[in-house]
Amino acid sequence: MNIVNLQHPAFRPLHLPSCQVACSSCNLREICLPVGLTRPELDHVDRRLVAGRRKLALGESLYRAGERFDNVYAVWTGFFKTCVTSKGGREQVTGFQMAGELMGLDGIASRRHEVDAIAIEDSQVCVIPFVEFEALSSEVVTLQQQFHRIMSSEIVRSHGVMLLLGSMYAEERLAAFLLNLMHRLRARGFSQSSVYLRMSREEIGSYLGLTVETVSRTFSKLQAAGLLFVRKRQIQITDPVGLQQLVDDAVA
Repeated sequence: MNIVNLQHPAFRPLHLPSCQVACSSCNLREICLPVGLTRPELDHVDRRLVAGRRKLALGESLYRAGERFDNVYAVWTGFFKTCVTSKGGREQVTGFQMAGELMGLDGIASRRHEVDAIAIEDSQVCVIPFVEFEALSSEVVTLQQQFHRIMSSEIVRSHGVMLLLGSMYAEERLAAFLLNLMHRLRARGFSQSSVYLRMSREEIGSYLGLTVETVSRTFSKLQAAGLLFVRKRQIQITDPVGLQQLVDDAVA
């Protein structure tokens, strides 16, 4: 069994109650790693799956590329971005993660993280030691199956990003990004038509392969077309059907 040193600098001080994290009582259980587990299976993994919770402030890194891989992380509250940085210092955003989603999967193959993970608002994550997770997965097949589904979803997401960057114009890229974001937020009980963007225009542009100027112009074009209303970072989707049609026409 992997012994986790919670005094390591990678961890913020944790009170004892927060170290005894019970997945069975978490309101994110149905969209997180334990989804689909039966009551006996939940009882089996409770207080074994999660070693503790870690708090991160806006701009703080959860891990950096090149660091040793020991844990995967489930976002409990907040928002993150993952990115790679070139030798010249240029940042390329590779994804955005929110509550209920796993992070750290990039480190499984080489046992070193391949990307940086940075909080884009004050956030908390559940720390899941991977050695202990592997042991639990061999005991609870449903947990292993759910992890495989998550890994498969990551592959599908990567293919979707390739489609965005390879065959869509700016308006279509931004529409697809917003629809995906709204779909994920809706699954977490948020509004189906309004979203506050935690990420900046620069970060959206980096992810979509667009300049910040193009992102701003594209928001204006979509607003002029009556598809959405923009007020700084607050986005109101006024015509979701039209926005979806824009994406559908691009991939038809």
